[in-house]
Amino acid sequence: MATDSKQFDFGFRNGRLRVAWYALLAVLLLVGGYAMWLRLQGGMRSTNLTSITPWGAWVAFYIYFVGLSAGAFLVSTLANVFGIERLHRVDRDALFAAIVSMVVALLFVWTDLGRMDRMWHPFAWRQVTSALSWEVHAYVAYIFVLMTELYFSMRYDLARVAERGTGLRARLAGLLTLGRRQLTDESREADRTWLKRAGIVGIPLAIFMVHGGTGVLFAVSKARPYWNSGLFPVIFIISAVLSGTALVMLLYVLRTRLFDGERVDRDILDRLATLLAAFVVVDVALTAIEALIAIVSLHPHEVETWRLILFGEMSWSFWWFMVGMGWVFPLVLVSKREWRRTPWLMAVAGLSVVIGIIAVRFNIVVPPQIRPVMEGLPHGSYFPSAVEWATSVGMMAVGLLLYTIGAELLPLTPLDGGDH
Repeated sequence: MATDSKQFDFGFRNGRLRVAWYALLAVLLLVGGYAMWLRLQGGMRSTNLTSITPWGAWVAFYIYFVGLSAGAFLVSTLANVFGIERLHRVDRDALFAAIVSMVVALLFVWTDLGRMDRMWHPFAWRQVTSALSWEVHAYVAYIFVLMTELYFSMRYDLARVAERGTGLRARLAGLLTLGRRQLTDESREADRTWLKRAGIVGIPLAIFMVHGGTGVLFAVSKARPYWNSGLFPVIFIISAVLSGTALVMLLYVLRTRLFDGERVDRDILDRLATLLAAFVVVDVALTAIEALIAIVSLHPHEVETWRLILFGEMSWSFWWFMVGMGWVFPLVLVSKREWRRTPWLMAVAGLSVVIGIIAVRFNIVVPPQIRPVMEGLPHGSYFPSAVEWATSVGMMAVGLLLYTIGAELLPLTPLDGGDH
């Protein structure tokens, strides 16, 4: 086990790249901060939301980041709960990305509230018959489980950094050990045991309450037949695992190259790419089944909604982003074993899916609100305003900043250079 000081010096390997990255984030945060000030000053008048289309970009990004979080967490359980060989090297990255994604998701929910100062009300006045009330409490429990898992996953390496490292990283690591600085085999085995237990608790929480529950928020909306489907929660879960796998694969390549200064393990890359291909196929199948059921039912609202998605004003989002970037392009890239073991190609495939799933979320949220729910009501129309786009970019920049700081200060890659 190496004890060279460089082993505890994680973070950017290129100083110029670090400066450029933080400068870019600073610009994005300034733009987002100014847009948020406009949102606070002008309220919903600064958006293109109306009484006909009350949900827009912020809700789409909210369910997108909840899906990223749940998917990344479920990828981490492949190592922590099911013990799949070699994936331990990416489980901390997955858990930390899941935590950051949930923080960003809640920022989008907060921004979408008409009265942002009332965000604490669901905890003060609980409604047992409200799916949204249950969901808010599930998010809190889920974040606690994620933090518990990340702690037990890193605790041993945190103790090593606290003991043998220097500077801010060592002091922070000492605090995060919560006083448990033992470096014995018994303490490490106890960490693994509690890590697995937390993962077992988190699996049903993530599937049935966090992202499946987010799907339920839409599925119980009887006034929108497109949403009112039993398949909706299942589709949410599958697309979440798909986007989470893509995110973990992308982060693994970037972190290994830019932070760890090591060679990418091509076996890990091959496993993640194979999982990605399987989830894409399942996602395509479920979406096709959902569309077939809706169209064959001849329900006017569902048929019109799918017409909007396939051939109407949302068709660009469906064909170019959802089908093209979310399904076809990544499937082509992972179709050959040689390509699956090529880091930059798999980074591109992961990024393509991560972007493509955004279109999936927009196609879920917007089209059902465009068609009126009753005859005689006006037809809806929606495209995000500049304030909505800018605040969204700012909130995503917050997530990128949190992840970057964590990657620079925390041992998100096992210090042993392999499995736990």
